[in-house]
Amino acid sequence: MSKIIAVANQKGGVGKTTTSVNLAASLAVAEHKTLLIDIDPQANASSGVGIDVAESPVSIYEILIDSTPAAQGIQKSMLPFLDVIPSHINLVGAEIELIDRPQREHVLKQAVHALRENYEYIVIDCPPSLGLLTLNSLTAADSVLIPVQCEYYALEGLGKLLNTINIVRQHLNGALDIEGVLLTMYDIRLRLSKQVAEEVRNYFGEKVFDTIINRNVRLSEAPSFGKPVILYDALSVGTQNYIDLAQEITGGKEALRAGKTDAAGATQPTSPQADPENMEAQQQ
Repeated sequence: MSKIIAVANQKGGVGKTTTSVNLAASLAVAEHKTLLIDIDPQANASSGVGIDVAESPVSIYEILIDSTPAAQGIQKSMLPFLDVIPSHINLVGAEIELIDRPQREHVLKQAVHALRENYEYIVIDCPPSLGLLTLNSLTAADSVLIPVQCEYYALEGLGKLLNTINIVRQHLNGALDIEGVLLTMYDIRLRLSKQVAEEVRNYFGEKVFDTIINRNVRLSEAPSFGKPVILYDALSVGTQNYIDLAQEITGGKEALRAGKTDAAGATQPTSPQADPENMEAQQQ
């Protein structure tokens, strides 16, 4: 039985799609059978793994609206252990089309139920809103991963997301857990990034991942080539960050820390605060 992780934050530009794509790719590289579901009408996660949505005969739209079996929407990616169900611009109107559907918040859950035995992890890239598509994702998910950008308005709107998660727990999915809060776009040169990271840790405590995603040029460039960063530049800081995140999710923080211990037993840093690489290294 797979674990379904919804990547959600109604605030745009926080690294949600970047995290969905690169987390899924990192899990797949570790040979965990993974499915990436793109339920964002912008379809950036689909193009980010090399899927041409214009040529996709079945997308998540047909699965949700026409009750097409989810298996028919699965496409292979460039990674052997990563499959994708792409999105489509038609999904923009899906919330209106679903409004009169019985059990409308459960449509995605019912659609992916038959796929759970085929994958170890299913990652859902949610739209930047708290509408019906995100509700479907949270209802279908076992946990929600919340990316938070290390900038001034980092915590703005998170209260609404947490309130939505509580409502989903009460009425739709009592088992929904918070997988973790992920600090993204961290710039070691900026005092603000450190202050925001401290504020988020004070607010969320142990729910914050040890792994931090650095602001990284390769992460920004990779989508334009239709590749996860691990295929675009395997040696980049961004690649290592998402490998660490995947390891933390699959094995917990203890496994990540153990993996950071060298043969001499000296623990290596797991976050930028403890690992002040030079500026050039941060940009590679």
